[in-house]
Amino acid sequence: MTNLINTPTLDNTIRAYAVKQAGAPLERYDFDAGELGLDEVEIAVSYCGVCHSDLSIIDNDWGMSDYPVVAGHEIAGTIIRMGAAVKGLEVGQSVGVGWTAASCQYCDLCIAGKGNVCSQVVPTIIGHSGGFADKVRAQWQWVIPLPAELDESKAGPLLCGGITVYRPIIQHQLDASKKVGVIGIGGLGHMALDFLNAWGCEVTAFSSSPEKYEEIRAMGAHHIIDSKDQTALAAAANSLDLIISTVNVALDWNNYLTILKPEGKLHYVGAVLSPLDIQAFSLIAGAKSVAGSPTGSASELRQMIQFAARVGVEPITETYPMSKINEAIAHMRAGKARYRIVLKNDFD
Repeated sequence: MTNLINTPTLDNTIRAYAVKQAGAPLERYDFDAGELGLDEVEIAVSYCGVCHSDLSIIDNDWGMSDYPVVAGHEIAGTIIRMGAAVKGLEVGQSVGVGWTAASCQYCDLCIAGKGNVCSQVVPTIIGHSGGFADKVRAQWQWVIPLPAELDESKAGPLLCGGITVYRPIIQHQLDASKKVGVIGIGGLGHMALDFLNAWGCEVTAFSSSPEKYEEIRAMGAHHIIDSKDQTALAAAANSLDLIISTVNVALDWNNYLTILKPEGKLHYVGAVLSPLDIQAFSLIAGAKSVAGSPTGSASELRQMIQFAARVGVEPITETYPMSKINEAIAHMRAGKARYRIVLKNDFD
């Protein structure tokens, strides 16, 4: 049995914007989503962020796109229908969905609360229809309740970009005594500065954009190092406990390893497609390590969103009507986004 509320859109038709081949513009695409599953929640989308991963799937950069693609995985909205097996949620509740739409719920990893690395995990935009639409569906465990004090228009980017940069904080058990660097102050990096500052860490930003330095300081950076200045990089040797890389381009990683203290860690959240050129002695000499992480588990998402709401962490956003989605994506491709783009549902 399915719980319903009065609304003109309570059927299985989803109105969306899709891309039908790699790199093509998005176009209107309406489809029948089939019957709502017993463990599924249907959400009326209010806002959906545009993430660089959306562009990667639209363009098939990772070789795993399944066309037509309905992208969008930084979703905030309201529950309008629930399957009979859904627990702990209510019709009319404000919720969000991030990168993950479902996982198996029975493997050892899921049982341990690590469903984000389940071998059967279902990304919201790969083989599944995402949030560039009037409605979206997800397994109830991955539907995240949104705190009332959180601005709904800014919640979506926290559920992907936010958890992506929050995950290294808890993975490496940081405390306020730690000194942390962030490479790349863009869509991910600006949220990393905010979270790390709220956590109490001393934060260093690596950026090659001097015109942004004043803004970067306002975002929470205590120090800024010009990533193109070899003298400045050398002067920072042995100074940081952790460096989080948010960029998707290859850099001189051995340079950054020298900036780490002994037992320091270089952590990747940006999807660099080329192999990492790292010398073994760069790791061995200081007992340093390289790590990475995807987005977080359902419990970590809940923890992150509650923390963000309590301390006032939120992304800097630009809002477009969803009908202007191609303009928004062109703006992002041009590198002009400051710093996350959010689409507002304006379907009739």
